[in-house]
Amino acid sequence: MRALAGILVAAAIFFGVYEYYLRKMSVTDEGTAPTQAISLTGVRTDLLQIAQAERGYAALNGRCATLDELVSSNSVTMTKPERDGYSYSIECSGADFTVSARHAPAPSGSPIRYPGLMIDQNMQVREIE
Repeated sequence: MRALAGILVAAAIFFGVYEYYLRKMSVTDEGTAPTQAISLTGVRTDLLQIAQAERGYAALNGRCATLDELVSSNSVTMTKPERDGYSYSIECSGADFTVSARHAPAPSGSPIRYPGLMIDQNMQVREIE
């Protein structure tokens, strides 16, 4: 009986420590849930991939391309212009470009926040409003 009580106490302590550290897990963006960190990492990776493809396309053609042109020329490995509710768009001005990733707003009163992200020819991902 003592062994069973010892196992239960050890399991309770382990669960308490696990729960404490899980709730204290840092996130990449202030105000987002820990599960969103995975999606946001994927979105940032997509933005970098699109921006690199834009730079290459602009170097060869003297102008930037639409997302459909990048996909059809196999410059990016994406098959659709979205990920986990984020949709991508490209704005061009000559060889200069801005790639944006936007998500529909969270429901009113929700603690979840969907930050908009963008990257330009400087290859720095930034949050936008």
